Amino acid sequence: MEDWFHHLLGMLALPEYGLSTLFTVALVSATLLPLGSEPALFGLLQLNPELLWPAIFVATAGNTVGGAITYWMGYGAEKAYEHLTHQHPKVRLLNWLGSLGPKACLLSWLPIVGDPLCGVAGWLEMPFWRCLFYMAIGKLGRYVVMTFALLWMFPAPGG
Repeated sequence: MEDWFHHLLGMLALPEYGLSTLFTVALVSATLLPLGSEPALFGLLQLNPELLWPAIFVATAGNTVGGAITYWMGYGAEKAYEHLTHQHPKVRLLNWLGSLGPKACLLSWLPIVGDPLCGVAGWLEMPFWRCLFYMAIGKLGRYVVMTFALLWMFPAPGG
């Protein structure tokens, strides 16, 4: 058991593999800050092609945690809005997204609108765990498609 744990810590250590950096970049890029995690994932895979699936899962986990943070930011923003204005916002787009429910979080992979969508899910007080589930599916799908497309177009050296 100790050898397995030591191996896991070694894989997450910097600078040998960079999985912890990838996790952090993916997490930050899923907030409303303008940052993309795909270049970090692609760069890591160019240096360590044997880490294909661990890197995809680490990027998905980091991006999903970032989406969850954005969800809770939206939830808090809605509570603050109601507290300050003493009214619930009535916007047609919010009603449309609310009608889709947590499945709307499948679209969290989209550029530009995906990350704010996680915040809107929190604003609308959609069920957190279901939203997180759909966020993870959407983000995993994006990373798989983007990674395989990039590796097909730009194969790793010696790979």
